[in-house]
Amino acid sequence: MFATMLSHIGSLLLVIMICGTALVILGSNCDSGRKIAWILVIALLPVVGLILYVVFGLDMRKPGHFQKKHKVFLEMFNRHTDEKTKQLLFGRHTEYKIKPEYQELARLLSKGTGTTVCEDNIVEVITSGTRKFNALVEDLGNARHHIHMEYFYFRQDSGSKKIKELLMKKAREGVHVRFIYENIANIDIAPHYFNEMKEAGVEVVKFTEPRFNLLRLSAQLNYRDHRKIVVIDGNIGYTGGMNISDDYFHRWRDTHMRITGNAVSGLQYSFMNSFVTSGGTIDGDWSPYFPEHEEFEENDRLVQIVPDEPDSQWPVLHMGAVWAAQHSKEYLYIQTPYFVPPEPLLHALQSAALKGTDVRIMLPEKADLFYMGPANRAYYKECLEAGIKIYEKTGRFIHAKTMVSDNYLSIVGSANMDHRSLELNYEVNAYIYDETVARENRDIFLKDLEGCREINISEWERRPWYSKMTQAAVNLFSPLL
Repeated sequence: MFATMLSHIGSLLLVIMICGTALVILGSNCDSGRKIAWILVIALLPVVGLILYVVFGLDMRKPGHFQKKHKVFLEMFNRHTDEKTKQLLFGRHTEYKIKPEYQELARLLSKGTGTTVCEDNIVEVITSGTRKFNALVEDLGNARHHIHMEYFYFRQDSGSKKIKELLMKKAREGVHVRFIYENIANIDIAPHYFNEMKEAGVEVVKFTEPRFNLLRLSAQLNYRDHRKIVVIDGNIGYTGGMNISDDYFHRWRDTHMRITGNAVSGLQYSFMNSFVTSGGTIDGDWSPYFPEHEEFEENDRLVQIVPDEPDSQWPVLHMGAVWAAQHSKEYLYIQTPYFVPPEPLLHALQSAALKGTDVRIMLPEKADLFYMGPANRAYYKECLEAGIKIYEKTGRFIHAKTMVSDNYLSIVGSANMDHRSLELNYEVNAYIYDETVARENRDIFLKDLEGCREINISEWERRPWYSKMTQAAVNLFSPLL
């Protein structure tokens, strides 16, 4: 009888917890699809669903949630940098140099992250992993003062080990080498791999380190550092979709950027913020980290570095993608390996196509994750019905995350077009306001079309019933992917 009573009490507590959690979900700021998906998970798997929600579902995007960590960096930045650097990163004097119709986008992005448009930049768009590897090796070898590197994946294959050895070599030479790696993404790599770097003088920090604190554990498992950043001597910067791995150097098709000029300071600011808030220290004079750059009379590109994170009150990369779709007129070309758009972005893309914009989305025919193929395809019908053109790239897996619109706006970065990148991860995108770079990105997209298969709506409707069922089932949980 006592056991029966305990069973009833346990069941009652479970019901109370489920109802309470459902109320928390309904009152959260996430979109309706995400709310329904979480309630469905908890309804189908009550105990497991509750645990999953606490670990992966709690909404941390609230002003001030992580501000204690950032406060240390901001105090250091204000103390160690001069007014010229602050004006470069936060001033608004360059916004007037971009086309008037795009100035509100620049203001939107700077409101969210504080960084603004920078002039006097040379931009190289890189679509070859071999080119990225060779250029990076050369630039790292020429470093004189510091190397700052932050990556989601840093593997143990041949190319990665060469980069690791070069970082260790430069540290032994006296170069300040600082390195951030995403702990959860690289959890399969033994600690001694990174300890070897530390022993050589590389300052290594983990972006996340789970501890036995429920809210801390939730934040650290769910909010991942998906950025790819390199800064060399404050003069050269890399960012985009390529991690440090032979997949990116040799096997996959991806897009990255090499930047020289003032915009490197935006990447520097983002890196140093992450490094300090992850437990690293940067002592001494900070002026070498934000050097003055020459003015370019030719090939000058206007670039805005836009980091996004759950620390910020506003999901600026999501808002920026919605703005780009809503304001596109002639065309909007998108490449992404994961297409699970939040509801506002999906509607913006549909609206753009319905008003006559040539909207094209390129995805891999075969995803690198088994569940992402059905997840991507779950949105094909809604897109095709609105007039959006869908292309699946055959052959090499395409990992590029790019948008280009109307021969002026280009977006290249680390963010996928899914809930995780646009709402949960730490990401960084570069917004380039330039006709030459936009035409280059447009031509890259059109060249990639040669290896694609266009999805026809009538053909899509005739796909096998089991494919429809799988996609419908995955679509229920797509906001959680």
